[in-house]
Amino acid sequence: CIACLLTFLPVARIHSLQVHCSCMRIVPVGPFPCTRISFLAFLVAVTVLALAPVKARTPTDTTMAGRQHTTRPIVTGTSVVGLVYDGGVLLAADTLLSYGSMAKSFNTPRMVSIDNRILLGASGEFSDFQEIVARVEALALEETTQSMESVYDQRPLSAKSLWNYLRAVMYQKRSKFNPFWNDLVVAGFEDNAPFLGVVDKLGTTLQENLVATGFGAYLAMPLLREKWRADLSEGEARALLEDCMKVLFYRDCRASARIQLAKVTSDGCIISDPYELDHSNGWNAPSMVRAVGDLDGDGGW
Repeated sequence: CIACLLTFLPVARIHSLQVHCSCMRIVPVGPFPCTRISFLAFLVAVTVLALAPVKARTPTDTTMAGRQHTTRPIVTGTSVVGLVYDGGVLLAADTLLSYGSMAKSFNTPRMVSIDNRILLGASGEFSDFQEIVARVEALALEETTQSMESVYDQRPLSAKSLWNYLRAVMYQKRSKFNPFWNDLVVAGFEDNAPFLGVVDKLGTTLQENLVATGFGAYLAMPLLREKWRADLSEGEARALLEDCMKVLFYRDCRASARIQLAKVTSDGCIISDPYELDHSNGWNAPSMVRAVGDLDGDGGW
């Protein structure tokens, strides 16, 4: 039997035609080795084989392997606010990155210029935004160097084309359940007209004269709708955006008073250096102060 062959092969007796196996009383025919063993020895052999250690699966096995998806944003930025004014598009965003509820970085820009023609801003996961910027820069380089038409006719990437490209990218990523956790703002100036659009992490797009992402969609948009005009000058547009950023600083715990402004006109893109908003008297506003108990005007909340 198999137990005799495997367990007592070194001391087996060889018979010419028959094998006498005393453990199971089976008599196979043929020149096979065998020995007289007890049923207890057979059980011991089976137990040893059953308890033999099994090689543990490593994380590279097919059961543990696979693509790792981003389940939630980690290092994030908050609102981006933008509007169209007479002569161009103006964007505003703060420079704070938050690691959960902790302020991680106070001086990180979230707006970039693409070919000095397009402004791209983002709220949400900053590492995803870095990946998006790398893709966009590669796309812009491909449009200007690898196209056969570019040999004869210069056709740089336009803001509207980039807006539609990002719509497809964001929709594809969310369809694979691995989205880029960002809301993107695209601004440009082409065909003597300003362009302003937004793309969210689901691939939904909106082209409008006023846009805001993050918490700004709830707090800044009412101010923009109330005070925006189509003939706003650049100075008026800047003052309006600064008012919106002050409100976000007061009401959004992920916002900062250190902001950047960026504009795009027919002459190209300009992104300002970060600067601090003047909020020295903000906490003394009537909406921020109310009486507590019998102590009027003590500044209690």
